[in-house]
Amino acid sequence: MSKSSPGVKRVAAIVNFIADHPGQAFALTDLVRTLKLSRATCHALLTGLVDVGYLYRTSDKTYVLGPALAAIGRTAAQHFSPLQVAQPEMRKLADEFDVLCGAYFLDDSVVRLRDRAASATHVGYPVPLGASFKLHEALAPVFFPDAERGLDNWLKSTDFVPGDAQKELFLSAAASVRENGYLVVERKADFTMDASGYDADLATSVAQLPIRVLTSLSEERPYAIAGIMAPVLDDKGRVSFALGLTGFFASVPAERARYAGAKLREACARVSNFIAGEGRAA
Repeated sequence: MSKSSPGVKRVAAIVNFIADHPGQAFALTDLVRTLKLSRATCHALLTGLVDVGYLYRTSDKTYVLGPALAAIGRTAAQHFSPLQVAQPEMRKLADEFDVLCGAYFLDDSVVRLRDRAASATHVGYPVPLGASFKLHEALAPVFFPDAERGLDNWLKSTDFVPGDAQKELFLSAAASVRENGYLVVERKADFTMDASGYDADLATSVAQLPIRVLTSLSEERPYAIAGIMAPVLDDKGRVSFALGLTGFFASVPAERARYAGAKLREACARVSNFIAGEGRAA
């Protein structure tokens, strides 16, 4: 991994410090003391930042954010989408595991596929962008994993009235998301898409769907995985959207499923960190 320039880190430290204290102005001595920079180095960096408009030097010789940086911030806020950061991660996952990697957003009680990356063997996959399905207790924990408020928030988001079994499944799956960072869903062997009573648009319970939630994996058998999903968090720690791996052609050993889940979790963490301003995504 390449190392960044110390000069770049010092510039970023100055800009980030001033940005973290909106409404305040800082003198050279303040920045030297706080950031532990030499006076000469700090003064040179401040002069350069003022020259390009990233900082502004006031009449009392203190520094605030400059007009050029403000303009960049407005442009980024208007045009930035977390999907721009997620797309390279999705492409990498799709190719590594020969699957589809989709970005799923929750809209009230409906989950919508907003973007996806497909491996070469999945080009032409029939599920279109914009496809949607009702949120049920199998995947609701990905969007509402919080231990204290998750169940209540899920119930507020849906017109489905779950029974005790559905609530227990939700709580168990939410615990799995918190522990592992992802959720694994398996296709039922005894369920066909033309089974009596099945309707993908109306189904809200896993009892009506050809899938089951796996809160643990055993080395004793492979799994017909329908999907692995993990949450991406926003800057307040709330779930912004979820990334999901689907389209596994063959049964997957437990070790491979855990590895795919870990890779998905790491990708979601990088996107989350970028959204939260804690670093670059990749």
